[in-house]
Amino acid sequence: MPPNRIFAILIVLISIGALQAGVVRRGSSDEPVTTEAQESNAREALERCEKRYQETKVKQIHAAWAYGSNITEHNLARKKETATEFAEVAKSVAQELRQFDYQSFRNEDLKRRFKELTKLDYAALPEDKFKELFGAVANMESNYAKIKLCTYKDNANCQLSLDPELTEIMASSRDAEELKYYWIEWYNRAGKPTRESFQKYVDLNTEAAKLNGFENGADVWLSEYDDPTFEQQVRDVIMQLRPLYEQIHAYVRFKLRQKYGPELVSETGPIPMHLLGNMWGQTWDNIADFTTPFPEKKLLDVTDEMVKQGYTPLKMFQMGDEFFESLNMTKLPQTFWDKSIIEKPTDGRDLVCHASAWDFFATDDVRIKQCTRVNMREFFVVHHELGHIQYYLQYQHQPVEYRGGANPGFHEAVGDVLSLSVSTPKHLKKVGLLKDYEEDEQVRINQFYRSGVTKFVFLPFAYTLDRYRWDVFRGEIKPDEYNCRYWQLRSEFCGVEPPVLRTEEDLDPPAKYHVSADVEYLRYFVSYVIQFQFHKAACRLAGEYVAGDPEKTLNNCDIYQSAAAGNKLKEMLSLGASKPWPDAMEVLTGERKMNADAILEYFKPLHDWLVGENKRLGAHVGWTPSEKCKKQFDFAPTK
Repeated sequence: MPPNRIFAILIVLISIGALQAGVVRRGSSDEPVTTEAQESNAREALERCEKRYQETKVKQIHAAWAYGSNITEHNLARKKETATEFAEVAKSVAQELRQFDYQSFRNEDLKRRFKELTKLDYAALPEDKFKELFGAVANMESNYAKIKLCTYKDNANCQLSLDPELTEIMASSRDAEELKYYWIEWYNRAGKPTRESFQKYVDLNTEAAKLNGFENGADVWLSEYDDPTFEQQVRDVIMQLRPLYEQIHAYVRFKLRQKYGPELVSETGPIPMHLLGNMWGQTWDNIADFTTPFPEKKLLDVTDEMVKQGYTPLKMFQMGDEFFESLNMTKLPQTFWDKSIIEKPTDGRDLVCHASAWDFFATDDVRIKQCTRVNMREFFVVHHELGHIQYYLQYQHQPVEYRGGANPGFHEAVGDVLSLSVSTPKHLKKVGLLKDYEEDEQVRINQFYRSGVTKFVFLPFAYTLDRYRWDVFRGEIKPDEYNCRYWQLRSEFCGVEPPVLRTEEDLDPPAKYHVSADVEYLRYFVSYVIQFQFHKAACRLAGEYVAGDPEKTLNNCDIYQSAAAGNKLKEMLSLGASKPWPDAMEVLTGERKMNADAILEYFKPLHDWLVGENKRLGAHVGWTPSEKCKKQFDFAPTK
């Protein structure tokens, strides 16, 4: 529970109602305290509260780490216990600090710090309901983590986990029936058993939002972006991206139709998502082997070279660390190497393998938990996760309430800025992973395509995952239409559909980890847009990008070893959450709003090529609505 998501509770409002009405603290003489004296008293109280808050937060994070890396009943009980303890301390801190009329403070930083610490999130709930909500989310997350499937047809092995077994099967198998089998088994087991917990989570999420002064959980999440127009900004960006997405979709559907035949893939309908190389159809890079525009050209994949050179997960992380050092950024502390989990444990324990970076709110105590495999994709994931770690290290000097991203998307964007450089042939050659690789126009189109089906097609997926939950939290999607409205949104914005008919007896959204674990997902959408704004600015600082210069483009930029780019990144990251996010963005980019200009510039060569190629192939652009979920409601595309 990030500290900048903590909001006011009802009991606090009642206990200090008089103070909220405008009464200022007075001294024992009943004379008004001067503004200077009031702010001095406030600072003393703030420092005292920050210490309590941070100490309890550290306990909570340690317990969450213990549970996430070893799922046992004992660790779950400890996780619940520390989360409850933290909630109570957060309430107490909010109550003490609300005794000050902090809105009248002249010092803006002091006012901002008070504002952050007088918020409460789920801690607004009474203790019994807080535990009930916590338990509902823990049940969904535990169900997700413990799923084991049997092998296709022979059931010889019934211990297949999502990571790595199912993920690798979905990526590599070209047997449509096998893919459908694993898709159905996963969605049935990850979703349907959690219906009761999911409904409890939705109900209590809404109750907590109202106690915090919001109408619903959607408004709570969007408040993190500190801009009442932000939801509309997001919708505007998704419409800006639509033309290129439709071109990629048309081309990939055509190739899938060639591969699997018209009986499986419609000429004009949505794409059956189990054929896209990923359990959720969120990225399509795993089917690049037969969809790449120029397959006779060598694909950019250094996995074999990594294996040949004896790469290990440790070496991958060491190289990521060295990249940041080359930018004059912070070297990983020894505690990172001592305490992180970078390979899947072999002792039989259940754990959440989903790659994650952790800040323990103490000096230099940062860690990663990742079941790393040696391949090119995970090489880039390593750099992404280390981006989170670098952010933690840059703002660790800030008070606890500022130890977070400028907005939720910033954290996700930082690591990907590095990945945009690391994934270039230029960089892979520098580090000795790319050999005998000559570029020409066709090779470059292949590169843009690979990036497009990795990054660009992810954006509509990321949008729909939270658009769906916004609508659920707002009551615009009712419990008896939870499943079909989810597939309606996936069809409308992503042009994909399930491989078999789904009904309201199913519940498919929790089959994605972030839904089961109550993790807001818009941050990923925001990050995938603003990372290109960050990339453009960093490339300009590194002398790797010049507008209009065909030799110095956004898609051939590597900021490795540029202290100028690294120093500016550090300046932005060191702010943490101490300033509104437009202020932080302006430090690096000179811009104050999210926009799609940079990402569209990056992918322009691919867009131009796809328009011509789809015309040549006669590939239909766009798609008809899916009919793969049956529910009694009128289908009407959302606006």
